[in-house]
Parts: sequence; C-alpha cells; structure tokens
Amino acid sequence: MILFISDLHLQPERPAITEAFLRFLDEQALAAKQLYLLGDLFEYWAGDDDISAPFHQQMIAALRRVSDAGVELFWIAGNRDFLVGSEFAAAAGLTLLPETWVIEAAGQRIVLLHGDAQCTDDVKYMAFRAQVRQPAWQQQFLSMPLAQRKQIIAGLRENSKQAHTEKSYEIMDVTPQAIADVFAQTGATVMIHGHTHRPALHEVDGKRRYVLPDWEPDAVPPRGGWIAIDDAGAITRHDLTGATIG
Repeated sequence: MILFISDLHLQPERPAITEAFLRFLDEQALAAKQLYLLGDLFEYWAGDDDISAPFHQQMIAALRRVSDAGVELFWIAGNRDFLVGSEFAAAAGLTLLPETWVIEAAGQRIVLLHGDAQCTDDVKYMAFRAQVRQPAWQQQFLSMPLAQRKQIIAGLRENSKQAHTEKSYEIMDVTPQAIADVFAQTGATVMIHGHTHRPALHEVDGKRRYVLPDWEPDAVPPRGGWIAIDDAGAITRHDLTGATIG
C-alpha cells in the first residue's frame, strides 16, 4: 500500500489536526509500504534551526517511528513549508523530493506534486513563489534571526488571508493548461496533488487527476483524508475515518 497526504497545516494551536495525524500514522501509515507527504504538512516552517521546538520534536518523533518501522517516507515541499531542509529530513527519516516527481505503481505512471505551481492564473502568487524559491533569497532569509523570520512569516500569513478574501476560487485553483503541461512533460496518466483544498477526482482525455483534501477534523462536516494505491494498482480516496470516498 502506498499512501498520500497533504495540507494538514500542523500547528500547536490546532490540536485536533495533530491528533488526527498521529492516529493516521498509527492506524494507516505503519501498515503501508510508502508514505508521500505532498506539501503543507506544517502551517509554516521558518527553517531547520527551529527543529528543537517541542511541537516539531513531537512531529519528527512520530514520523521517525514510522520510518524506523520500515515505511519509506517521501516529502514534496508545499507553499507553507518549502524551507524544510536536510536536517529535518534526516531527523524524521524521510527523503526530500523535487517539486514534481514521477513514480511507477502497478504499471501506472503517476506524477506527484503539491499543486501551487499550477495555479498560474494567480499572477501575484506566482511572482511571489518565483522569488521565494530562489536559492539566493532563501539563503538571505535563513541568515536572519529565527525570531525575525517568524515575525515576517506571521505578516505574510496575515496578508495571505486577506488576499484570499479578494480572490475567486477559480484564480486560486490550478489551470487546465498548467495541468496539461505537467501530463505532457512527464508522460504520466495519473496525477496526485493537494494545495487547492478542493478534493476531487477529475477525468479528462483519459487521464485522472486526484486532488487531496486539507485536514480540519473540527469542521462540520469534518475534512481530511488520504489517497491509497494498493498492490494491484487500485487508487482509492479515504476520509478521516478511513471510509472509501466514491
């Protein structure tokens, strides 16, 4: 079994999400062959020098326990936690992957990504993304004191919330052309991504695109879940209870 999750936005202030994640690791991930974390596992990541924070240590220990049990863990950065680096990866026992990654599962060619790079209609975000993904920008940012970085991130998060109220869902969603480009460039017939918080299965021109949910156990109805691929290649979507979604 291969499992995929994204967009948990883990943070100490949201214990219900943490509890749901730990339950998922115990009840699902430990029985899997591989677990792919497709971005925004954390609400934000200011740098690996914040690794000693008690909450981060708790999450790292939970992931490490899964890795030590023989489950392969893989990480694709999201728009909130792209500063996760090699120190975190080593501590958690996971492998950092490029922002687009292709796997073969039961004869299927599957492309994995977070999804934010395909929201090309959101011009302002794409410009911001291009800036913060530059190695020189990241090096300069990470050279700042940790407290200063957290203050900057808090401001960015607040600005992001405000911006979301002014943008349509269509602008913040992936664009058909960007998705078609990824399929063409990778030769995949299946795509799995997160970011948009709009879980669904889209089928176009014989290709399937699975969108992962964000996690919000306290919502009504609760949101969250994962995607699984079994040994026969069957792809299924699951809610937080583990029930299969049609």
